[in-house]
Amino acid sequence: MEREYVGIDLHRRRSVIVRKNAAGEVLSTVHIDNDPIAFADAVAAAGPEPEVVLEASYGWYWAADLLGEMGCRVHLAHPLGNNWGNRRVKNDTRDATDLVDLLRLGRLAEAWIAPPEVRELREMVRYRHKLVRLRSGLKAQVHAVMGKNGVLPSRVDMFGPGGTAQLDALELPMGYSYRLESLRDLIAVHDREVVDLDRRIAAALGNHQGYRAIQALNGVGPVLAAIFVTEIGDVTRFATPDRLCCWAGMTPRHRESDTKVRRGSITKQAAAWCGGRQWRRCRRTTVMIRSRPPTAASRSGGAATSPGSPRPGVFSPSSTTGCATARSDASPSPQRRCEPARTQPADQLEDRHDSTPGRHHVIEHCWLRRTAPCRTLAVAAKT
Repeated sequence: MEREYVGIDLHRRRSVIVRKNAAGEVLSTVHIDNDPIAFADAVAAAGPEPEVVLEASYGWYWAADLLGEMGCRVHLAHPLGNNWGNRRVKNDTRDATDLVDLLRLGRLAEAWIAPPEVRELREMVRYRHKLVRLRSGLKAQVHAVMGKNGVLPSRVDMFGPGGTAQLDALELPMGYSYRLESLRDLIAVHDREVVDLDRRIAAALGNHQGYRAIQALNGVGPVLAAIFVTEIGDVTRFATPDRLCCWAGMTPRHRESDTKVRRGSITKQAAAWCGGRQWRRCRRTTVMIRSRPPTAASRSGGAATSPGSPRPGVFSPSSTTGCATARSDASPSPQRRCEPARTQPADQLEDRHDSTPGRHHVIEHCWLRRTAPCRTLAVAAKT
């Protein structure tokens, strides 16, 4: 029996199902209500193990699970990866027809269908992300109420012990005091839910090997580890690390024609709650501190530098490679020697006094957090 292809334009209440054979002939076009029985009957007309494609749109979980239970070969179309062309007419039937044609011709850009257990973990991690954003908005409203009444915060964190004492002592008009009390109650509710989600996520991922291993990276704690593990899912589906970076949206756009190659900014196609967004928010800052000999005069003829005098700090451009680079005037290819990691941000580092003449200390920030550990590279310059 000839294999048939099915394209589904899935909506919340109704859907359109188009069937075609391998030659591209339309066998049927059905408009159905999204009832599991009607849905299964319409797809069952395509015979055993048909090739079925649906778009990764709103509420596709139940349809993909139902099709999998029916023995269909399910394909999930990537909304951003497919070229829909410049269509003068756009309707549900045309959308389903284009989907089945892309699948039939082998030009479909597919998304990974995560197993139900991975989708369940994603739901908790993404819900935690949503709660944190809502809580941040509530805290911003508290600061707005204080600003309207000319009250300056006495603490950086107004929701710690010191800030809470200030909020308790505020005497505001009734409208503002009621709103402030309501906001604080809502923040307490969100705090409780976030703590509960943290406990549930940690329990669900406690025995996950990747969840424990990824926390060995500097700046990756339980929250980011849960994001990486749940969003990536089965890491073996990526053949190389380059493909994982491409999926995370960290690779540049590539435009090539003849001998001209243009590369733009990174694609930023990772999910909004994914760790790729955390990477994009951070900027790599490299600080270079030049150490001078304790008693040697500077090249410009200045006075000698004593061991206790401060050393000037020189800021170099941020690096786009795996580690920062520093070049001395007389050494175009300096050798690097790794030293123990620093644990404070570069802007809080104390001046370092090194007895070795002509040594450059390069401190590179970690990507993931402002207060993440830094790495120190020592570059030997010409003495």
